Amino acid sequence: MGQSFNLQGILQSFRVLTSPRLMVPNIVVRDIRDINFEQLHKAGIIAIAFDKDNCLTKPYGLELHPPFKDAWKSCRDVYKDQVVIVSNSAGTPDDKDGQQAQAIEHALQVNVLRHQEKKPSGGEELLKHFSGIKAGRIAIVGDRALTDVVFGNNYGMLTILTRDVITEEGDNPMALRIRRMEHRVLAFLDRMNIKAEPHPIPIDLHAVVLQSPPAPESKEEAKADLAAEERRKKENKEALEREAKLDRSNQATVRGE
Repeated sequence: MGQSFNLQGILQSFRVLTSPRLMVPNIVVRDIRDINFEQLHKAGIIAIAFDKDNCLTKPYGLELHPPFKDAWKSCRDVYKDQVVIVSNSAGTPDDKDGQQAQAIEHALQVNVLRHQEKKPSGGEELLKHFSGIKAGRIAIVGDRALTDVVFGNNYGMLTILTRDVITEEGDNPMALRIRRMEHRVLAFLDRMNIKAEPHPIPIDLHAVVLQSPPAPESKEEAKADLAAEERRKKENKEALEREAKLDRSNQATVRGE
């Protein structure tokens, strides 16, 4: 199932033009394996929400990315029923009868938020789900700056950006291009020393962020990691070749060839 047009996402992008720090995350990690969930909880972040596509699963997939198995178990053990998935496809009006949300809940063993508004809007629906928990004690984890990070920053949540995607294969072409643009903009903002709004709960990054990813516990996980990296390189190369071909075609059209 794909995603329908996200008007709120477009409108929020204009807000970012006037306040670019809205898209700057509090914490950047490689992927969820770099998060020490026990220390994050001890710091005072007592509820956590995740994007799904390219954060936990491949785009529009149901199954957890295999190398994330131990990290996901750690998250669920620590946060128990205070963990939820907030997707811009599953659980939205795009998801007929909530079928995809139910399938993901079965596969990942956590709740999927049913919500009408897509990220970066709809924070009230997440706060309602975590009834009684203040926004400052909730973390949102995702791979997209203009949806996941802006969503969290709009409501004063702790924002955690996962920089490495699982795969670009099967991803929404527009989302793919926008994500690459987001990374370039974030790098520029970093050079300009534009930081995220300070979070009310002090976070010890040395305790919460695992600076080096843990060694795979099995040959299968190591093989999956290597295959994913090779796949990303191949996909990036093919995307650049397609863009170059399109540019040449456009130039030829302009010249009337």
